[in-house]
Amino acid sequence: MDLAFLTPLTDRSGPWASVYIDTSRHSASTAQERSVEAAGVQRSLAAVGADEPTCRAVRAAVDDLQHTSEPMGRALFAAQGEVALDLPLSTAPVPSAGWGALPRTTPLLDLVGEDPLCLVAHVDRKGADLELHSARGDMTVGTVSGRQWPVHRTATADWSERHFQLRVENTWEHNAGEIAEAVADRQAETQAELVVLVGDDRECASVKDKLPGPLRDRTMRARHGAGSRLLGVELEQARAQHVARRVSHEMERYAEAFGRQEGAVAGVPGLVDAAREHRVEELLVRPEGPDPHREVWVGQSPDQVAVRRTDAIALGAKDPVSARADDALMRCAAASGAAALSVSAATPDSGPAGGLGALLRWTEPATDVAGS
Repeated sequence: MDLAFLTPLTDRSGPWASVYIDTSRHSASTAQERSVEAAGVQRSLAAVGADEPTCRAVRAAVDDLQHTSEPMGRALFAAQGEVALDLPLSTAPVPSAGWGALPRTTPLLDLVGEDPLCLVAHVDRKGADLELHSARGDMTVGTVSGRQWPVHRTATADWSERHFQLRVENTWEHNAGEIAEAVADRQAETQAELVVLVGDDRECASVKDKLPGPLRDRTMRARHGAGSRLLGVELEQARAQHVARRVSHEMERYAEAFGRQEGAVAGVPGLVDAAREHRVEELLVRPEGPDPHREVWVGQSPDQVAVRRTDAIALGAKDPVSARADDALMRCAAASGAAALSVSAATPDSGPAGGLGALLRWTEPATDVAGS
């Protein structure tokens, strides 16, 4: 997962309120229930030491969800009397309200989750309609109008019709080429990770054959047509399978690199060094492991993170505070342009044993903390 969306949380000092709201249940009394929930969140934050301006800001933000059509939930992160990030979720969360030195962002790896964009092309002989499918719904991203005639063969096999039949074949091939070109362009624009072709076998096969090789490998034909209620289910299954393959691939990369003792790291001390030096390419998190809960020390800057308080001071932190290792590493990864991936769906023996690991951009001996 690209962590760029966490940027608003990396350049502001805390402490932070981290609030997760379930909006998946809707009824005639939802607005009243949300108002009660907003007041309860304010009281919960105040009880754990949150300042009054931040409590009021969070209450107002939860109150604003009274009439939301958000299908799953929201995550709110607030500090210094202001909500810095209001994030829609793709999975309904367990409602919670916390207060700490850093924003509690690790749950987002499963709640926002890997949401691969799926470019869907509804193909026929005359052109195609292109849609972008994600957990947030569908969005039209283009229409392809090819040659409109001739597109239908005649029923006769008379020799005089052969020229016409050839023109039909040429029209099909021409339109398939235009559709393939449009699909490739939209995929490049949207960075869709999957392409699904919906339509008859022949038209879909012609379009797929004309796609660039790397894109062809990520393209599949749907078993169900545009009018089928099962098409949406099939698209969700394709996205879930893509995520599972990605997790499996990253676990294989990690296991190979870790076995070579080059290009991967596990354990909080090694991860802290790598993150501080911006060597983390992708942070791997198994939330149920013991390492995410370990204590580290942080300053105002994302790079001011250390296992010991004295080391954090040596890095320039004037008044270091303790924080969870996973949240500190998530902040550091987001600030350095690294990615993160939840590996909770992987088998327990295929990822970092303690629950935290990373694939590295490069490997080098850790530098002395005081000289960093």
